[in-house]
Amino acid sequence: MKVLVSDKLSEKGVEILKKGGFEVDVNIGLKPEELKKIIGKYDGLVVRSATKATADIISAAKKMKVIGRAGAGVDNIDINAASKQGIVVMNTPGGNTITTGEHTISMLMSLSRNIPQATASMKSHKWEKKLFSGREVFNKTLGIIGMGRVGSIVSSRAQGLQMNVIVYDPFITKDLAEKQGIELVDLDQIYARSDYITVHTPLSKETKGLVGEEAFDKMKDGVMILNCARGGIVDEKALMKALNSGKVAGAAIDVYEKEPPENWDLIGHPKVICTPHLGASTTEAQENVAIAVAEQIVDYLNDGVIRNALNAPSVGPEMLPKMKPYIDLAEKMGSFIGQVISGRVQKININYTGEAATLETEPITIALLKGLLSVFVDDANYVNAPVLVKERGIDIIKSHSSQEKIYNNMLEVTLTLDTGTRYLAGSVFKQGDLRIVQIDNYPIEIIPEGYMLVIYNKDKPGTVGNVGTTLGKANINIARLFLGRDQQQGTAIIIINLDNEISDEVLEKVRKVPNAISVQEVVI
Repeated sequence: MKVLVSDKLSEKGVEILKKGGFEVDVNIGLKPEELKKIIGKYDGLVVRSATKATADIISAAKKMKVIGRAGAGVDNIDINAASKQGIVVMNTPGGNTITTGEHTISMLMSLSRNIPQATASMKSHKWEKKLFSGREVFNKTLGIIGMGRVGSIVSSRAQGLQMNVIVYDPFITKDLAEKQGIELVDLDQIYARSDYITVHTPLSKETKGLVGEEAFDKMKDGVMILNCARGGIVDEKALMKALNSGKVAGAAIDVYEKEPPENWDLIGHPKVICTPHLGASTTEAQENVAIAVAEQIVDYLNDGVIRNALNAPSVGPEMLPKMKPYIDLAEKMGSFIGQVISGRVQKININYTGEAATLETEPITIALLKGLLSVFVDDANYVNAPVLVKERGIDIIKSHSSQEKIYNNMLEVTLTLDTGTRYLAGSVFKQGDLRIVQIDNYPIEIIPEGYMLVIYNKDKPGTVGNVGTTLGKANINIARLFLGRDQQQGTAIIIINLDNEISDEVLEKVRKVPNAISVQEVVI
């Protein structure tokens, strides 16, 4: 079998692949058309962040069985396309955690003391001591958005610097926060109280532009912003505006909306310090992730052992055909409910009925947890999802019933939040026909895939028509439309599958439709 290494990888990783019995080609810097031309002869692909494994590339990978990412983030891999083609996508979530956390702290200190600017000045043979007066971090408040593995490292290091740490993360309980010596708060408090704000979440529909103009308006004057997570979480245009107004005193950036950047204005701003996506770039981290991804690929291609897969739970080949629809449904349900909830998750109740209760439910449970966590946790996969939930102090309660309800099989999920409870039920109608059949008190049959609009509204005539007209005027095509109603409350729900993602401007217009209560876009 042949493996292609298309990004720079530690030689230790390459050696492990060769010792595993594979023919290894190291071919770095390929253009997309060049990669597409040769990808069809390989069984495995190893990438870092430079190679873009798009749907177009993957479609040409006829022999491909596995794609391994030497690192945690997989923004550069079309996981959906890989899944449809039966390609396992693996990452190495723990290999660069410490390195990325340390880089964030390094950026925080450099930003506070103007070290890059002072260095540049000195190298120009200038002595501008008064110009680069800094600030202490002692007793300052650091607001962390996202308390995953990297966020936890940043928190512990910041506490060592005697900073006050406050955290926003909907998947951490207050008890766990108290044990770690941090204060759990909502986003508005992060913005209002923090002297420094750092983000450590994945880039998703929910987090794209999360720190934007509205967020900056809520912040203290003189706040400092750090982004060593994913480009796009901090809105670059809004950050530029906040820097120019003086609202933000400085920013430290390691990741960008486009890499390499096309517009260098923000990078050239005198209050910005920056690095070219170096968060994971240490000798130790690169060796760790190279060794890990190589060992995982060897184990999978030689023995069928799956570790750290983002799209394939560990299920025996004889049971996979029967279980796969339920695994897929569970992950979609987790992703759906994770995107529509507000509040902090405290408990997860999962109930299996009918045929679903007769199966091995552990992989299905894991798939649901992965889908739920992936909304806000950067490195969630089929292996670590249960551990991540446990680490966050969230209780999981499972129950089974062979008695069929309205449907032959059902997965029921009830989330207990600090703001109340949310309920979701799903069913497998037939192979490949997966449905969410109830949302809270609304019986409804929806197909959970692609771009979706979730609209809660007063149950009044004309609402559906007004929504359709609004989307039609914006040239947005409706693929499917589903309706449900709660007659006791006098409210209804509209779920719309769209052909394409809609802009924030169109979303705002839908929110202004008469009788609309809330409007959210969900991407599955």
